[in-house]
Amino acid sequence: TVEISPFYSSRVDQKTFIVRVQHDVKPSIFTTHKHWYESSLSSVLSPSTPTQVLHVYDNVFHGFSAKLSPTEALKLQTLPHIIAVIPEQVRHVQTTRSPLFLGLKTTDSAGLLKESDFGSDLVIGVIDTGIWPERQSFNDRDLGPIPSKWKGQCVTTKDFGSSSCNKKLIGAKFFCNGYEATNGKMNETSEFRSPRDSDGHGTHTASIAAGRYVFPASTLGYAKGVAAGMAPKARLAAYKVCWNAGCYDSDILAAFDAAVADGVDVISLSVGGVVVPYYLDAIAIGAFGAADKGIFVSASAGNGGPGGLSVTNVAPWVATVGAGTIDRDFPADVKLGNGKVVPGVSVYNGPGLSPGRMYPLVYAGTGGGDGYSSSLCMEGSLDPDFVKGKLVLCDRGINSRAAKGEVVKKAGGIGMILANGVFDGEGLVADCHVLPATAVGAANGDEIRRYIDSASKSKSPATATIVFKGTRLGVRPAPVVASFSARGPNPETPEILKPDVIAPGLNILAAWPDKVGPSGVASDKRRTEFNILSGTSMACPHV
Repeated sequence: TVEISPFYSSRVDQKTFIVRVQHDVKPSIFTTHKHWYESSLSSVLSPSTPTQVLHVYDNVFHGFSAKLSPTEALKLQTLPHIIAVIPEQVRHVQTTRSPLFLGLKTTDSAGLLKESDFGSDLVIGVIDTGIWPERQSFNDRDLGPIPSKWKGQCVTTKDFGSSSCNKKLIGAKFFCNGYEATNGKMNETSEFRSPRDSDGHGTHTASIAAGRYVFPASTLGYAKGVAAGMAPKARLAAYKVCWNAGCYDSDILAAFDAAVADGVDVISLSVGGVVVPYYLDAIAIGAFGAADKGIFVSASAGNGGPGGLSVTNVAPWVATVGAGTIDRDFPADVKLGNGKVVPGVSVYNGPGLSPGRMYPLVYAGTGGGDGYSSSLCMEGSLDPDFVKGKLVLCDRGINSRAAKGEVVKKAGGIGMILANGVFDGEGLVADCHVLPATAVGAANGDEIRRYIDSASKSKSPATATIVFKGTRLGVRPAPVVASFSARGPNPETPEILKPDVIAPGLNILAAWPDKVGPSGVASDKRRTEFNILSGTSMACPHV
């Protein structure tokens, strides 16, 4: 047989692999494990290829990550001390009333929170998009000294100074070697090469886990009250692994490895990807190494519900958290010209629709052009002549809910009604829209379409308005599993039930960075200290 030398195998089909090594057979000639790993690597690479170890792992397991062609990966696997060579996956983030709703009252002298002094010795590691350290949720007033077991540090950079950390935020690191190995050097005008959060997701999840009491807290005037995390005195360590193109396994593992070495007690991970066997799943491997050291790991179940077998992060040693509702919502009803009132939800506080006035109502999908993309209100799909000055009904799917609103606004529409698709069911999510807008369930979306259709056949064209009702409390029943929350059975080990628990994950108020508008749409120049988001990402840090 002729063996093809890796010299001829193209290096353009390289990808990152995670390599597990039997660390205790290191020859004494190598002073460090890293030297040994580099030597093993160079033995399978062609002579002209530079040897680059992306990360070395010492705590959750022993090994390293590197970019290899498929041929090189196979060669590496034949070395006697190599246990496994695992292809990297890319994962994505799974995008205030909860402590009270959960019975964790702040004034309760005998309640759950009192016993733990609100978690003052607990260190929670959040593996996510980083953190915005200046938020009031992360102040360290009246906190005792940093727990003596803590070995972590704050990595300082030009946009994350030494004053970014305090007795509350006691650690902050970032991991981007895996991201840059695949995507090339990051664009530092659109993201920070530091632990600073340019997305918002990490700041939000960190403050849910351990935000301090902040009063008054609200988003655009909605959900007014005191904001507080689950354990307001717990310490936080932020490990940034998610970048503009996603969260890369080699970086996630490096964060797990660092968190274990630093001395965290809890790891909260609100990212997920596809389910693969545990021995090929970097999150499962990292979480196993952490759990083995006595660290509690919680991870989000995913937002692929309500279909079965949609749950992710299903390893038995991880607490898999689905999302439920709380007893609060943000009603914004659609009043139709035929007198019917259709319930919806929204977080919008801008210039409203004139009270009592009815506006012409159209369905985006009937406005000529490509019916499919216009029905979804995709970028550039709406005819301004068709939607100008009107309320526009858009279907959910493909682009983000807030982005659809921007498309309607740019085309001259006065407001938007966002209808669930059949797979979204009746579950409603409130968003910080950039124009007057509300979300309605699938059946109600059908009803509004039927009304538009029948009105177009009669002499009186369809009209509607949106009535914003602010914040409603005491909603019953609660909790209800959110429709988007991923469902079992567990696709990997059906006999182990997943998700393990649900926690509040619908319309949750938490801290938000500067420089990112509450809708997440690039053109949204509004700034807010807090934002309301939904997802199993929001549920996970509650646990």
